[in-house]
Amino acid sequence: MKTIAIALSLLLSCSGPVLAGTDAAASKPPLIGVWAVDTARLPMPPAARPKSVTISFSEAEGGRLKALVEVIDPSGAPLRAEGVTPLDGSATAVSSNFEADMSATTMPRPEVLIMQLAKGGVPASTRIYTVLEDGNSMLETVAFFSADGKPVFRKNYFSRLR
Repeated sequence: MKTIAIALSLLLSCSGPVLAGTDAAASKPPLIGVWAVDTARLPMPPAARPKSVTISFSEAEGGRLKALVEVIDPSGAPLRAEGVTPLDGSATAVSSNFEADMSATTMPRPEVLIMQLAKGGVPASTRIYTVLEDGNSMLETVAFFSADGKPVFRKNYFSRLR
């Protein structure tokens, strides 16, 4: 876990915000929009898969990023996570939700977002969102630790809704 933290720290220190104060701010980063996960491709048994997952990324005041995650779990119950964070990699409190109460976020390139999540002072996951060349597909790579302490990577595939 320390190695991941060090590598992420290096990435964050080399990256700056993309949404504000640069020429790139003149056009929206390709990540901005609403995305839906392809639930059929989730690496879990069909009965355990959520009915739907959407992520909305939008620009917020001061060069920050707003992220809204809406999940309909397998039983049909809605789950929601929302946060507004700067893109300088600094730890920021977010509304406590099913997965996190802190976030550190950076956008090293307009099509890439790196998000570190923690809950209760414990790392929860690192997520790397990459918009693919077609502009309508996004890959989410999630790094976390399983219940038995083993590092795990998972890939989730998204399509742009708008």
